[in-house]
Amino acid sequence: MSLVIHHFFHAPTSTFTYVVFDSQTLKTMIIDPVLDFDIASGQLSTKSAEEILAFIDSHHLDVDWVLETHAHADHLTAAQYFKRQCGAKIAMGKNITEVQQHFATSLELDIPTDGSQYCHLFKDGETFPLGQFTVTVLATPGHTSDSVCYVVDGNVFVGDTVFMPDSGTARCDFPGGDASELYHSISRIFDLGDEITLYMCHDYQPQGRELYWKTTVGEQKKYNVHLKNHTSQHDFVKIRTQRDATLAVPKLLYPAIQININAGAIASHQKHSFIKIPLTLPT
Repeated sequence: MSLVIHHFFHAPTSTFTYVVFDSQTLKTMIIDPVLDFDIASGQLSTKSAEEILAFIDSHHLDVDWVLETHAHADHLTAAQYFKRQCGAKIAMGKNITEVQQHFATSLELDIPTDGSQYCHLFKDGETFPLGQFTVTVLATPGHTSDSVCYVVDGNVFVGDTVFMPDSGTARCDFPGGDASELYHSISRIFDLGDEITLYMCHDYQPQGRELYWKTTVGEQKKYNVHLKNHTSQHDFVKIRTQRDATLAVPKLLYPAIQININAGAIASHQKHSFIKIPLTLPT
């Protein structure tokens, strides 16, 4: 029995997508797939998703799930593409409804806010089969209220809870974010054991270093720039809050949020669809 994990890197958004499957049954889950988007032209493309589909087809994989770790603010999801192409079920954490309700109100969006766009919403601690393996869902709020991790066979797909140790941890200044909650969520991951392998959602390659997509709990405890030396909750919140105050709004925030909280579904009017961008007027 062998679990296979294959990563794809989307350089424009520094995002990893994972294809994870049981080598015997070929049952598969896709985690955090990316839809190509050029913000200057408004052009959408499935080029990156097609490369993943080619891998799936060449290995004769049976895709059961497309899983989101949270409603991303830095890229658009390709979940609907894989639902159409593979018949996969789209799922994420149940607190997506909180994110939907916030942005549907603030951006005046006409979308359901009960999570009904998704095939399933996971509760903390819920499990589901992936062939001969069992996947456990771990709620990890803090970066966003809907953040979850997927745990299988000693591996954790952490979303934006932590990055590679030289990049630290996720920002907590989005609606529903909370640095204290993130500290507790990371502690839950650390409690799984030092040998556990953590798969990143992003790598920003500080100082142009080599690309990495995985680390371990032990390495994070020892080297993470926001967590090493047994950082207390008080100190972490201070570090995180000061850091967040310096960060710019993600370039793709408004397009990404409007698409992603709708499970990647895009309302079309003939050949065109539209997104809203709120304006702050001069005083």
